[in-house]
Amino acid sequence: MGKALFITGTGTDVGKTYVTGLIVRKLRQAGLNGGYYKAALSGAICDKDGVLQPGDALYVRRVAEMDESVENLVTYVYPEAVSPHLAAKMNHRPIDFDRVKSDFERAKSRYDYLTMEGSGGIICPLRWDNQQHMLLDDLVKRLHLGVLIVADAGLGTINSTVLTIEHLRAREIPVRGIIFNKYIPRDIMQDNNASMIEEMTGVKLLAYVKKGDTELDIDIDMLKNLYA
Repeated sequence: MGKALFITGTGTDVGKTYVTGLIVRKLRQAGLNGGYYKAALSGAICDKDGVLQPGDALYVRRVAEMDESVENLVTYVYPEAVSPHLAAKMNHRPIDFDRVKSDFERAKSRYDYLTMEGSGGIICPLRWDNQQHMLLDDLVKRLHLGVLIVADAGLGTINSTVLTIEHLRAREIPVRGIIFNKYIPRDIMQDNNASMIEEMTGVKLLAYVKKGDTELDIDIDMLKNLYA
């Protein structure tokens, strides 16, 4: 059985999938057996045959040069670009934790380093109906995962990143570190954002990703040690 790491963002559109692709790519280019899994994906687009295509997962598969079937990358795929809990309601296909756990464990058995990507921020609702209330952090906790946070380097990130860390700590979920995306080198505000977050939380900024980066600048041993 391999090790795993959960990737969350401080919100929607911070570049979580982009960074996740670079993480899996880094592992695989180092000769490690790195894999990818996502429980639920909304906003999928139909191909010419009417089959839903999970864009995020396909992007990571391409960037990381993985030879893996789509079915093994994502468990639930919905066409509506809304929160997974609402997409599930609209399609009458609620997310079942036992199925996600089974698919996750199967993926974990196939890879030495499995990177699991979340949906949106850490309290994104996955299921909210008469049978069950499940948020993303519930899933992370039940799968016993540590979390790496992807944050936008720009204005507002101190608030969103610190709140994400405080919430994870309140749920007793291990925080492995932070990666800044959309980073502009030598930008005084963004550098101050990084130092303020580290000082306020004690959590380290592990890497800085600039627009257009095709490689993740992080020590491979440091990256490996984030997985448990």
